[in-house]
Amino acid sequence: MRWVTTDHQDILGQWAKDRIPYCDHWGNYTAIGLIDEVQILAVVIYNDFHEAGCAIHIAGSPGRRWLTKDLLFAAFDYPFNQLKFRRLTGYVASKNLEAQRLDEHLGFKREGYLRHMLPDDDVILYGMLREECRFLELKHGR
Repeated sequence: MRWVTTDHQDILGQWAKDRIPYCDHWGNYTAIGLIDEVQILAVVIYNDFHEAGCAIHIAGSPGRRWLTKDLLFAAFDYPFNQLKFRRLTGYVASKNLEAQRLDEHLGFKREGYLRHMLPDDDVILYGMLREECRFLELKHGR
């Protein structure tokens, strides 16, 4: 059995930080995790909050078994429906092709390129607007 949780924010935040390169702290953040009886399977972190939106970071166990409808609904329901944000922003190292594929599969659009943003890499800036998100209706079985 797997379920989505917001319990133990510090543990979820540390788990994600251990798996996302170049992250030394989140600042003020909220975490949503997917767990089973034994372990954390995935964590979504939200930080850099502002009036229109926030940054989103996704960390998952190897493979894609953690990419469930429940997690996807929760991951996008929180910022778009609960916080009423208009947009999400993602930052992906240009060498991280797997994360780029995931962001694009989820519907994020490339919006920019931040040269020399990391010690040894550039960063691709991704964005998603509320009206572009196809996961908000998953809760209703669509």
